[in-house]
Amino acid sequence: MRLTRVHIDEPLAPDSRVTLRGTAANHVRRVLRLRPNDDLTVFDGLGGEYEARIEALRGDAVLVAIGAHHAADRESPLAVTLAQGISRGERMDLVVQKATELGVRQIAPLLTERTVVRLDAKQADSKRRHWRGIAIAACEQCGRNSVPEIAAPTRLAAFFSSLEPGATRLVLSPACSLKVRDLKPAGSRKAGGAALIVLIGPEGGLSESEQQAAIDAGFRALNLGPRVLRTETAAIAALAAIQQHLGDI
Repeated sequence: MRLTRVHIDEPLAPDSRVTLRGTAANHVRRVLRLRPNDDLTVFDGLGGEYEARIEALRGDAVLVAIGAHHAADRESPLAVTLAQGISRGERMDLVVQKATELGVRQIAPLLTERTVVRLDAKQADSKRRHWRGIAIAACEQCGRNSVPEIAAPTRLAAFFSSLEPGATRLVLSPACSLKVRDLKPAGSRKAGGAALIVLIGPEGGLSESEQQAAIDAGFRALNLGPRVLRTETAAIAALAAIQQHLGDI
């Protein structure tokens, strides 16, 4: 039987104890319904995972005994950044969830000309925390022990100016002939693996000027076929195809 996996947002060590409070404790008690002596697997995002056991429930706190560490590595050999135009509500949540399951290292939420969602600084920070929670839950489900970085929402032009050289840069566009099967790995990151950046627009896609700005920034136009895909479908399809061709699917 597969053990319940729980992310603990603090450094862990074998033969130690941690006390969960707040959201984490509520998740363990009320969502997972774990009880004293229940076994689970925990991870802190710093590599590998740990055996663990619920020792006690004390008020709103959960005491967890940490056991042996296992250097389980289920990360993709590709270092993929998904640069995703922010879409509304559940669409963006779905993209974050499925991109995490498909092994991306980073998700960069972008504000574009056709982005319907408008965020001030406080709202942007709240959204970032919300999306990180979705990524953590996806890691718990899919077996990843490293949580992808969720970057702060940023303007497309600022994103282009922040990019470092070395990664293969791809922007989805139906008006081109380049297919995923034509791609070859190029560049690498310190974390290891071929580095790619996949840029996808929000509902309505990128404008013509944004498409051109992407090309000027070194992005290659990538065609996913003759059908027009919704933004969340495009992200999932592109990542799955790239992982199948260059990664570990």
